[in-house]
Amino acid sequence: MLRRTGIQAALCSLTSFIALGVLLAGCGGNSGSTPTSSNSNGSSTAETGEAFVVGTDAPVAGVVSFQVVLQSITATDANNNQVSLLSGSPSVDFARFNGLQTLLDLNDVPAGTYSKVTITLGQGTIGYLNVQSGSAPTIQTEPATFTTSTVEVALSSPLVVSQTEPVGLHLDFDLHKSMQVTNGQITGTVEPTFNLKVVTPSDPGAYLDEFDAGVTSVNAQGQSFQIQGPHGRILTVDVSGQTEFDNNETLASLSTSSIVQISGTLDRADSTVDADEVAILSQSGFYASGQVTYVQPSSGAASNFDVYVRGLLPASTGLTLGQIAQVNLSGSEKYFIYRMHNPLTEFVFNQSLLLPGQHVSIGGPASGASNPQAVTVKRVVLRHWGFNGQVIGGSVSPGSGTFQMNVTGFAGLLVPGPVTVYVDGATYRMGLTDVNSLSSATSIRVVGLLIKDPVSGDPVILAHYIDAMN
Repeated sequence: MLRRTGIQAALCSLTSFIALGVLLAGCGGNSGSTPTSSNSNGSSTAETGEAFVVGTDAPVAGVVSFQVVLQSITATDANNNQVSLLSGSPSVDFARFNGLQTLLDLNDVPAGTYSKVTITLGQGTIGYLNVQSGSAPTIQTEPATFTTSTVEVALSSPLVVSQTEPVGLHLDFDLHKSMQVTNGQITGTVEPTFNLKVVTPSDPGAYLDEFDAGVTSVNAQGQSFQIQGPHGRILTVDVSGQTEFDNNETLASLSTSSIVQISGTLDRADSTVDADEVAILSQSGFYASGQVTYVQPSSGAASNFDVYVRGLLPASTGLTLGQIAQVNLSGSEKYFIYRMHNPLTEFVFNQSLLLPGQHVSIGGPASGASNPQAVTVKRVVLRHWGFNGQVIGGSVSPGSGTFQMNVTGFAGLLVPGPVTVYVDGATYRMGLTDVNSLSSATSIRVVGLLIKDPVSGDPVILAHYIDAMN
């Protein structure tokens, strides 16, 4: 049956700031006049600066996707001049990231001081996980009905766009307040609620936890490579001696057939990406990412698993965003863990240690993804994900650096029962200071790696970030 009951309680546990992803967008025209400045000859020249929009939210119980067409995002100055902060009309899944941030786009906009932002929404779709005992979960979708398609938000601090450095907008789509619930069930009616905040590249809200893209060129001498992002934008990624390459690979391992995942920051001077982590997701032109929903068989070496597709490059394969694909395993695949460089990782993530609820990416030949029911891959990479839930009373153990939680939301349908969380090296955010502070927390989000204990077979989480959600 479709798990749509008990949603009211899950919604109430979410807060307004939930980091999902980073939408770096800009440019396009302006419907008013363009702010200008005078040059030495006294004539007017248009100045531009780079602006980005940081989009955030989180999935709620049973909701696997909340796909919305962003028709426009415009900023308005004191003279009622308007500029666009969005390239095209992208379709964005506001449930794709939970506790993570990702780069979607970056462009130029006219320089100026903007105090108001208007967001116009197109069609929306809500996706639910349909879990039935003894069989593989399926996806059910229904259209979202918006109470209004246009939302206007006054900024508490103005968005000041200049030529000196990029500036951005942290856009929080608040599902907690937006989703309408009747008798514990989501009705499909959405009253769009946004919270916005201006951010700079040095703010935590602008850090790129993960950005997936195809490599277009490599400059070994210049210690950089270029990638193609959405809307065809070419971005330069700079690496250094501090950049960590996963799986003992290097800049020399990259080619124009590589699809990579990058973590890092926007350079304040030239808006390139300064990478502190690079992982190769595919060397043969295809990758997909999402949640494992079913593993067959459930113990021993898996012969296949189902993955709910949240990310996809290129989009011309047989796979579809928002649907489930079956991945066949031959035993020759390589298994990696993002941000872990110890060769012993193969003993905690391999063909026998796959779990429903894990967030993974798969890579292989594009020809192997023509049939969504028989995908063949060469690489499987375990990635971070945000797990919402409640701390179990009395389970916090500072000595061992662990606590237990009950996972709720979409992942809770796939990961039943208490889960032990290991917190060594975790970063505490949003009101939490250390493992002891968890004792007073009830609702939390743990961003980390879900793994299968090789000894007990139980699911455990290795925490990277921990947020209080009270």
